[in-house]
Amino acid sequence: MHVTRILAIRHGETAWNVDTRIQGQLDIGLNDKGRTQALLLARSLAEREPLQAIYASDLARAWHTAQAVGQAQGLAVLPHTGLRERAFGAFEGRTFTEIEAELPDHARHWRQRTPDWAPPDGGESLLALRERVLATVDELAARHLGEQIALVAHGGVMDVLYRAATRLDVQAARTWQLPNTAVNRLLWTPEGLSLVGWADTTHLDGRSRDETTA
Repeated sequence: MHVTRILAIRHGETAWNVDTRIQGQLDIGLNDKGRTQALLLARSLAEREPLQAIYASDLARAWHTAQAVGQAQGLAVLPHTGLRERAFGAFEGRTFTEIEAELPDHARHWRQRTPDWAPPDGGESLLALRERVLATVDELAARHLGEQIALVAHGGVMDVLYRAATRLDVQAARTWQLPNTAVNRLLWTPEGLSLVGWADTTHLDGRSRDETTA
């Protein structure tokens, strides 16, 4: 079968998620709640979702979430920089409120989701992010036709995958959630992605946090 089943999973919670502070490609680790979320996720998947491979962003918050899943499944986690969060340049380390106050013109482009705009000082545009993420998914999914794999990454990556699977433009307003450690189910074929299920957090006890960009 020319189909790969994908479980796309956002990392567990971090202290910066709680503070609404932009992480981007800064290497921020999980907080205590995030570590608990990762363990609950790993236990649930081990019971009902056998995997053939696990790939993860090499940033600590995604990597440690994936490691918990890998240990429960008896699989080594494979790093891929193509699964990193969007690079946010000068936004990284700032809260939403600080960005609005200190960089208002750039904040406006961010709110409006200007496709080719990039945050100053090395940020990544939405178009560049989409190209990177979808090329990475094509590369990894093509290795596992007929199998089920996990991709553990970030909110920005999950957003790209949802839009690709539902054929939504990068500027469409977001109406879907991106909770920490949510399981998002996709099918990949050489023709593209399709959506099976989104934002499954039944392995948690209702404590997940939804963030737009972290």
